[in-house]
Amino acid sequence: MTRAVLTVLVDNQAGFGCVAEHGYALWIDAGDRRILLDTGQGPALAENARILGVDLGRTDILALSHGHYDHTGAVPLVLSSAPQARLYCHSGVTEPRYSIRDGEARDIRMPMASMRALNALSVDRLLWSGESVPLGEGMGLSGFIPRRTDFEDTGGPFFFDPLGHRPDPIGDDQSLWIATDKGLVICTGCCHAGLVNTLMHLREVTGDERIRAVIGGLHLGAASVERLEKTARALRDMRVGLLVPCHCTGEAAAAWLADHLDCEVHTGYSGFRLDTADL
Repeated sequence: MTRAVLTVLVDNQAGFGCVAEHGYALWIDAGDRRILLDTGQGPALAENARILGVDLGRTDILALSHGHYDHTGAVPLVLSSAPQARLYCHSGVTEPRYSIRDGEARDIRMPMASMRALNALSVDRLLWSGESVPLGEGMGLSGFIPRRTDFEDTGGPFFFDPLGHRPDPIGDDQSLWIATDKGLVICTGCCHAGLVNTLMHLREVTGDERIRAVIGGLHLGAASVERLEKTARALRDMRVGLLVPCHCTGEAAAAWLADHLDCEVHTGYSGFRLDTADL
């Protein structure tokens, strides 16, 4: 089993003198491996890493949960700081992406500088993770997450085109898992595939039905009460031990879950640390 120390490097909220930013990045120090899940928009990552004593130059693996700008903006910084790092991502991360609200389309795709950094990587440093893939002993990426529930959606008005003709199912969304003695620790980016879909898939992938903790963005800001109720019911049935909602979860949704779950719920922030040995 794997012991890892998880540090939120970028989040919408900040503590410990860190900088807040609409984005997400999670540092995972597993001793023999150092993994960065997402990079935030860009500006906050280097500053928060410095404040928290994290050396991005030691990154062994950069994993992207999906291709939105607020998770991929600092890709060039990480890859230039850590020339040995390998990058894992789904092949859909570079697709055009738009969010359309009140008739106004906003471009939310991966920044061009990040795309160029991906294109410049050698074939041995860029690994496509459309299927579940191991990241060494006791850790891995989910790959594509099947959409099985009838109450979960991507969490917003997402499209491939600025006119809203082609809905974006965000098929590149994936999460990271860590196997511990007490069950799985699931690390999400935005969880556009749906939290329950994600947990069901990773229980199948790993063969471990115990979910000790979930940390990351859950994209429930626009969720209906019905969705929240069904999500809470599923989490109770799965006996999730700890929930750390971050980034895009939504303050109201995080508070609702804290009130309706029988497990610990701690809102995440830049500087939040979780040692799997303490779970």
